[in-house]
Amino acid sequence: MGLAVVVGGQVLEGGSLEAIFQPTAVLIVFGGTFAALFVQYSIGTVIRSVALVGSTFVSPKDNLQELITDITGFARHAHRHGLLSLENKAKHIADPFFNKALQLVVDGSGLEELKSILEIEIDYDDERRLTASRVFESAGGYAPTLGILGAVLGLIQVMENLADPSNLGQGIAVAFVATVYGVASANLFWLPFAGKIRQRARDEAIRKELILEGMLSLASGESPRLIQERLNGFLVKADGKTK
Repeated sequence: MGLAVVVGGQVLEGGSLEAIFQPTAVLIVFGGTFAALFVQYSIGTVIRSVALVGSTFVSPKDNLQELITDITGFARHAHRHGLLSLENKAKHIADPFFNKALQLVVDGSGLEELKSILEIEIDYDDERRLTASRVFESAGGYAPTLGILGAVLGLIQVMENLADPSNLGQGIAVAFVATVYGVASANLFWLPFAGKIRQRARDEAIRKELILEGMLSLASGESPRLIQERLNGFLVKADGKTK
């Protein structure tokens, strides 16, 4: 939508689309931005961060209410048939974290061991997402500056060709388009990506904390009603922020 607004504005003002497509400006702004990122971060970190963007814009299949329903259902089943009876149910859980957590409960892991294992995974996933957020925040800082650099290079070309008017147009186009690319990419892509990843990181942390709390309650043998009341507190915590 942001791209449509920018391109639509160019068309409404009577400008041509060719005027805002400059390969040189693309090379300076985007090539320079990624080069700077590769200096600040490892190549693997940048690649993983870019790969995370796609999944960031996909909402999780299960919401918190569904998780609470599933966990309390497992608690009722365990009260009637024992924890070992949940082994078959664990095999049908698609979510890797939930599957692992329930399997640890079925295997009879102690509460401290269970908490330690799952918290390590929660912390690792949270740090991975926040690192990706920082990568895009850095890109949002580099891109406008490189846009200015592209503008300066374009103006240098203009000054060198003042005697040849036929070359002035290309230099001026590169100068202004590079600035547009730098500012637009920072505010339409890099910074929004960073913010979205931070939001998803918080949503995912709350979801996994709910699963952790549910598994600890299940392993300790709490009643299904008490487990449900305890987990309902996560709905208040996430209200308006996970949707």
